Amino acid sequence: MNAMPAALQFGSVDGAALGAGVLATLLYFVVGLGVLGLGFLALDLITPGRLRHQVYTERNPNAAILLGANHLALAIVVVTAIMTSDDALGQGLVDSAVYGALGVVLQAVALRLLDAFVPGHLRAMVGEPRMSGAAWAVGASLVAIGAVNAAALS
Repeated sequence: MNAMPAALQFGSVDGAALGAGVLATLLYFVVGLGVLGLGFLALDLITPGRLRHQVYTERNPNAAILLGANHLALAIVVVTAIMTSDDALGQGLVDSAVYGALGVVLQAVALRLLDAFVPGHLRAMVGEPRMSGAAWAVGASLVAIGAVNAAALS
């Protein structure tokens, strides 16, 4: 005889399932951080100078805007890659890593296309010490491209 109301019954806890979920969370987190790190390296290769130095030592606002926008764009891609990955852990991790890396490549290509088609040179703008409205426009474009990039994941 159970005297406890149904709303207060907790049921059983499956420790194995919980442990597997925690492990999956940690592994997907590592894959996501890896993709973001790869995205930083790709952006660093595309922009003139050492991006990390420009953002954190020289406090260059244009470089910081591009870095922040690129990270936001790639975060959208990574989240989508993880959420749409296979349910099997191994395949899901590979899916997330591959589609995340593809997202990095597509973001880099998009930035190069922006540099080719936008008046002025984005590479020169990154090195300017004074904040530029163009940096905000390019940053917004990168986030928009990241959203399209994420929607294209299959």
